This record gives sequence, structure tokens and C-alpha cells, in this order.
Amino acid sequence: MRWLLVLTLTCSFAAAAADPAVFEFSDPTLAQRFQEITGELRCLVCQNQSLADSHAELAGDLRREIFAMMQAGRTDREIIDFMVKRYGEFVLYRPPITLKTLALWFGPAVILCVGILFLWRTVRRRRRSEPVALAPAERERVARLLGTKDFRR
Repeated sequence: MRWLLVLTLTCSFAAAAADPAVFEFSDPTLAQRFQEITGELRCLVCQNQSLADSHAELAGDLRREIFAMMQAGRTDREIIDFMVKRYGEFVLYRPPITLKTLALWFGPAVILCVGILFLWRTVRRRRRSEPVALAPAERERVARLLGTKDFRR
């Protein structure tokens, strides 16, 4: 009996989380365009989710808006431009390369190159350095610690 209760509750939560809006397209290419557009645009509420993947209420509203614009005959570019004008470039998963976004696009590669250069210089410097010779008192202490009578270099 418990199993049945748990299964019923689990299924009801899954049904509540599903987006009730199912869009009917007259042409499969329109459905494909819709998936591509909603996949390119970011949900403004969720962390790192596209409009196609998000279950947020705002994402549902934006999907309905995109559907209405597609039914009105707008092109992909017009729809995306409308969303960018309304919500800013944050709505784009792949922002354009501009002066403001150069650090976003090339920053990780620059940081990686600087890190590799720093690591290479550090390793090279350590290979060149000569080992420091021990003083006679230090040699005796090492010999005592190691339990040997003769400790050379």
C-alpha cells in the first residue's frame, strides 16, 4: 500500500512539473525552428537552462511569445532581435563577439596560456638550480635521524 502511495505522489509531482503548453505546428519545419530558437535563448530565471529546457513560468510565457511570433510569420532573426532588445544580450547563449564580450570569449584561453607559461618557467627554474650543500652540523643530524654513520651529500 505504501508503494502505491509513493508511486502516486511521484507521478503527480512529475505531472505538475511538466509544461502544460503543447504547441501545435502545421509544418514540421516550424516545430524544428521553434526548438532551435528556444534552444538558443537562455531562461532568465533558471541557472544555465535554455527556454526549451526550463520549467519556469517566465520561460513558458516566452515560449508562447515565440510561438505567436512564428505564427505571425516573423523570421528567426526578428524573433531573436526582439528578445535581445527586450531582455538584453544575457538572453543569448552565444553572445556576439564585441568589445564588451572579448574577455568572455578569450579570457579563459588567455588565463590558460598564462598558467602554462608560469608552470613552464617554474619547472625550468627548478631544474637549473643547484642543490644546496648541507653544513657539517646538518649532515650529522641527518645521519643521526637516518641511523647511518656516513652520510654523503
